[in-house]
Amino acid sequence: MLSNYICALDISSSKVSAAVAKIKKKRITNIFFETKSPSKGIKKGAIVDSIGLTGSIGRTLKNLKAKSGINIKFIYINISGLDIVTRHSRAIIPLAEHGNKVITLSDIQQVNKQARILGSNLEEEIIHRIAHNYVIDSNSNILNPLGLYSHRLEVELYLVCTKSSFIQGLNRAVNQAGYEIKDLFLSGLATSQAVFNKELKDGTTILCDIGSDITELLLFRDGILKDVEILPIGGDDLTIELSEKLKTSFDLAEDVKVSYGSVSDYNQMHNDKEILIKQNNAYKPINQRSVFEILTPKAKLICQTIRAAVEKIVPCEEVDNFVTTGRTVLLEGFLEMLENSLGISVKLGRITNPNIISWVNKDNSICGQRYLTYITSLGIICQALYQPQPAAISAHQPTRNPILNTINKLKEIYQEYF
Repeated sequence: MLSNYICALDISSSKVSAAVAKIKKKRITNIFFETKSPSKGIKKGAIVDSIGLTGSIGRTLKNLKAKSGINIKFIYINISGLDIVTRHSRAIIPLAEHGNKVITLSDIQQVNKQARILGSNLEEEIIHRIAHNYVIDSNSNILNPLGLYSHRLEVELYLVCTKSSFIQGLNRAVNQAGYEIKDLFLSGLATSQAVFNKELKDGTTILCDIGSDITELLLFRDGILKDVEILPIGGDDLTIELSEKLKTSFDLAEDVKVSYGSVSDYNQMHNDKEILIKQNNAYKPINQRSVFEILTPKAKLICQTIRAAVEKIVPCEEVDNFVTTGRTVLLEGFLEMLENSLGISVKLGRITNPNIISWVNKDNSICGQRYLTYITSLGIICQALYQPQPAAISAHQPTRNPILNTINKLKEIYQEYF
C-alpha cells in the first residue's frame, strides 16, 4: 500500500540530495527539496566510510523533515558504481503436454522466476529484471504474452545486479541514520523517468549521465532498457587536472572550473581576462585562457571515452536520441565538444514528466539549471509512484538480514529444481 509520501535519496560522491513528495490518491500534491554538499562515505559508487555516509544521510533527511513537516521513515534510494554488472538470462517452461493453453500471469511470473534464479548468484543482488523478449512456440519478440496461446513459454531477462555486500553496507548506513530502505533503483534508470517524453521513448535513445566520478550510459530501444555501461570518469577529473596544474586545492579548483571554466574555442580566442587564485598561501593572477588550455585536453579525453563506450553497445549513426545530464554538461563548450566527438546531436536532459514538471516550475530553489541537482531524486519519485507492470520490469526490495537473504536464495533454487 502506498503511503502518503515518497522520499527519494540521491547519493553521489559530490552530494546527497533528497526530495519528498506528498501523495494523495496517487497524485503528487507537493514536493520539498534538500541537498548537502559535499557528501561523505561514497567514492565511485562504493562505500568507503560507513560512519561518514550515515552522517551525510542523516543531516540531509533531518533538514528535509523540518522543511516538509513529514515524519520520514522509509526512503527510496539510487545506486550506481563500478560494481554494477548486467547479464542476460533465459528460461523455458512447458504449458501443456498436448495442444495449447492460454498464458496466465502465473505462467509469466514462473518463467521470470526461473530466469532470475538461473541468472543470479549468492554474492550478488538483482536490482532490476527486465523482460527483453518472450517466445511462444516459434514466435519471438513478444512484449506481453498474457492471454496468448502456446504449449511453452520462453523469456529472456536482462538483469541489473550489484554486490550483496554493497547492499548490506548501504542498508546499515541508512538504518544507523534512523531510516529504512523501501526500494532501490539504478540511478540512470530513475533519471530517465524524469526526462524521457514520448519522443525519447521512440527508437534508439542513449541517456548519458555524467556524475562527479562516474558516468552512466544507458541504451533504450522504444523505451525499454537494453544495455548499461558504467565508466570511471566524471567532472572531478577536470577539477583534479586544474588542481594539479594550478597547484591549488580541489575545492578552489572546483570553484574556478564552475565560475571561469570553458572548453569553447570560440570564446577563448580573445579571452585575456585575469583571475586570482590562491596558490601556496598567496594569491596569484592567472589568465583565464590558461584554465581553458588545462581543461580542454581532459574534456576531449572524457568525450572520446564516452564515444568508445557508446560504440561498444550501438553504432553512433544508429542512435536517434542522445540525452545527457549532470552538472559537467553545463561547462561552456562541453556539449558542442561531445557532439563533435560522437558525430550526432546531443540534447541536455530536461524534466518533462508531466507528474512533476509543474512542481519544478513552481519552486524557485531549483529554477534555471539547478534542477539538475534533483533530477535523479525526482525520477526516483516517478519510478516509485508509477511502477511498470511486473511482466515488463521489476525493482529490488532489499532484505535487511544477509544470512536470511542467502537462505532464501538457496530455498528458491531447491524448490525450483528438486
